[in-house]
Amino acid sequence: MKKIITFLVLTVAVFTASLAQPKPGMGNSDPEAKTVLDAVSAKFKTFKSVQAKFSLNIENSAGKVLGNKSGTVYMKGSKYRISVTGQEIFCDGSNVSTYDKSANEVTITKVDPTANAITPQKLFTNFYDKDFLYKLNGEKLVKGKTIQEIELTPIDKAKTFFKVLLYIDKATKTLTGAKLFEKAGNRYNYTVSKLNGNANMTDAQFVFDAKKYPGVEVVDLR
Repeated sequence: MKKIITFLVLTVAVFTASLAQPKPGMGNSDPEAKTVLDAVSAKFKTFKSVQAKFSLNIENSAGKVLGNKSGTVYMKGSKYRISVTGQEIFCDGSNVSTYDKSANEVTITKVDPTANAITPQKLFTNFYDKDFLYKLNGEKLVKGKTIQEIELTPIDKAKTFFKVLLYIDKATKTLTGAKLFEKAGNRYNYTVSKLNGNANMTDAQFVFDAKKYPGVEVVDLR
């Protein structure tokens, strides 16, 4: 689940900060890719809140499918909620509650803004531009739409993945999918099937309510 969440927040939140230059000695990013990502960022900033349906296909280096998942991501300001089969993560801006349906257990932790963990709210600052170099690989026609492919390379070579490909609809300036390449060989193929930038959400949707989960075991690590 941790890898799935990492992948989602790398892609769905999509770069709301301006793109800065990488650290000296790390190489240069592609100005054409910057233009594309700036446009995606500007479009994303117009969204009041975000609800995105997604599917995730996991395969090994030989192309064998290891699993499929689908779900929904909700975001509003610093709050987010990620729902996939069997699990949900709630973040109200202060606390993160991770619910495991099979165990009927929720683990609650405090949001640590100084931690290195990848979270959607960090992508609303300058997380992206500090951690990646990026380039435009080109364009291709997919189901009648012109899709631009952006390649991200992590500056920190200690990360478990070595490349991320983003697929962006040239006309709408929105993300349609992404692919993450792990050093271990697995690939995570992520597709956005529906994105609503003005979804009607209440703050209560981002808070785990134990009353709605009879018998739930609460592990409070705050």
